[in-house]
Amino acid sequence: MKKDTVRQLKKPEVSAEDPLTEILKKGARQLLAQALEAEVEEFLIKFKNLRDDNGRRQIVRNGYMPERTVQTGIGDVEVKAPRVTDRRKGATNKIRFTSSILPPYLRRTKNVEELLPWLYLKGVSTGEFGEALSALLGPRAAGLSASTISRLKDVWHDEMDAWQKRSLKGKHYVYIWVDGIHFGARMEDASQCMLVAIGATKNGDKELLAIVDGYRESEQSWLELLSDLKRRGMTVAPRVAVGDGSLGFWKALPQIFGETRNQRCWMHKTGNVLDKLPKSVQARAKENLHEIWMAETKEQAEKAFTHFVESYQAKYPKAVECLQKDREVLLTFYDFPAEHWIHLRTTNPIESTFATVRLRTAKTRGMLTRATMLTMVFKLAITAQSHWRRLNRPERLGELVQGVKFIDGIRAKDEAA
Repeated sequence: MKKDTVRQLKKPEVSAEDPLTEILKKGARQLLAQALEAEVEEFLIKFKNLRDDNGRRQIVRNGYMPERTVQTGIGDVEVKAPRVTDRRKGATNKIRFTSSILPPYLRRTKNVEELLPWLYLKGVSTGEFGEALSALLGPRAAGLSASTISRLKDVWHDEMDAWQKRSLKGKHYVYIWVDGIHFGARMEDASQCMLVAIGATKNGDKELLAIVDGYRESEQSWLELLSDLKRRGMTVAPRVAVGDGSLGFWKALPQIFGETRNQRCWMHKTGNVLDKLPKSVQARAKENLHEIWMAETKEQAEKAFTHFVESYQAKYPKAVECLQKDREVLLTFYDFPAEHWIHLRTTNPIESTFATVRLRTAKTRGMLTRATMLTMVFKLAITAQSHWRRLNRPERLGELVQGVKFIDGIRAKDEAA
């Protein structure tokens, strides 16, 4: 990976360059709506015993207030506040619901850039929404109670549960990327990790396929994930699976999708090889590795591969062995459209999304439960999905589905012509 592709996030401020800012912009409306629903539900529970002679509740929901726009630091957000009605006739002191999140006078938020990361990260795992909402509404605004936050977290958990059970019938994912994500936050079990799968549809869109917790990226954990995808309707085997050298996944894959070809991630492989070399030769070795996977043809890549082996075998046999053992599956991408090589050579669709998640969860205080971490990662990933880059020349995927062969990235019949 080129050095200039890595962006260091500022600490502790959340600047306009924060990768989550654009992601959270589109999720703000949904987030605020969920928080408002949780708040009004708690309000109604306080008066659930206030009933008339026929046993009917007197404090009830009554639709929504007219939609209004709140100007925030990340753009305008349209929201509707829930309406509550006191049905007691002749009552002198009518009970009114006033949202502490969205007061009637609020038209412009404060310090929103600080609020939203708190809501998505700190709020889910630590119950610090009150402090976060103070950043939104100012010091005089009342925060949400712990019970309201718990309800909001339950909403997110229910969303994740429904998503994990969704039907995949009729879906065709031509490529998939997989990885096991380990986080810096303290977990109930240090051996746990999140297994992530992203798929590319035949239209070229990337979709989050699965997020589950696994045990040390084991074969059994990956087998359960892949089996569940197939059970829910993903019956057509992907053409290529891209991942690192985790033995668990590669042992599980042929048991479920035997026709899927393997492509090892060059980013992971490069890091693994360089770790077995002294720093004095790493820069040159990285250039040699770069010449392999950036070669225009498979033949040229094979020559560059042989050159690396011959150059480093005598002094650094472990580094050469690390590279050599995956020689065939490191070059699989040459049999697919050249326009897709940039997507197939690495697991970057996963890495680029979860690098930020790793950084932020590492700052989380306290012990995280399995359910809390999984829910938090799900919320971040599902909102990030709308910003994932579409595959170049997506029509090439249709050609693959139709059985068109590619040699060195070019359609076989075109090359013959």
